[in-house]
Formats: sequence, structure tokens, C-alpha cells
Amino acid sequence: MTILSAFWPFYQFLWTIFFITMFLVGFWCIFMFFGLVIPMWLTEGLKEYFGKVKPFDPEDIRRKNIYEQEGVEVIYNQPKGNGPFIHDHGHHH
Repeated sequence: MTILSAFWPFYQFLWTIFFITMFLVGFWCIFMFFGLVIPMWLTEGLKEYFGKVKPFDPEDIRRKNIYEQEGVEVIYNQPKGNGPFIHDHGHHH
């Protein structure tokens, strides 16, 4: 008998929680693949491949930087100088 045997029910509990979690994650991945990814390949993907829609541009959905947004004035857009935690060993430019 080892000292770990005293904690056996707790390890069994942890393993059960882990198993259930991984089970749900696995099914989620399967359902997303067959329910979302493959239909996208077969619709939008093939339309783009055959030139029916314009090629996908990730810039269209990228979060814009704050100085690219309309109506936002950025005072410190490109700050000069070194920050307090940048150690360049006294070589000031």
C-alpha cells in the first residue's frame, strides 16, 4: 500500500472530470468541423476558388488600430525616446 491510495477517490474524481471535459471538447470539434468548416469550404471556399467572389482579405475583419479609427485623435501616436524599462546601456539616439 502506498500513501497515494488514501487519495484514490479524489484522483478518480479528477480523472472523471478530465474525461468528461475532453469528451465534450472532442465532440465540439467534430460538430464544428462537419457543421461549419466543411460547409464553408463547399460554399464560400469554392466560390472564391472559381472567382465568383473577391479573394478573402483578412484586413477586412482585422481590429483596426486606434489611430486608424474615424474620429479618434491620438496624441501620442509615435512616442519618441526610451521607456523606463528599456535598458540600452546609455546609448541615447
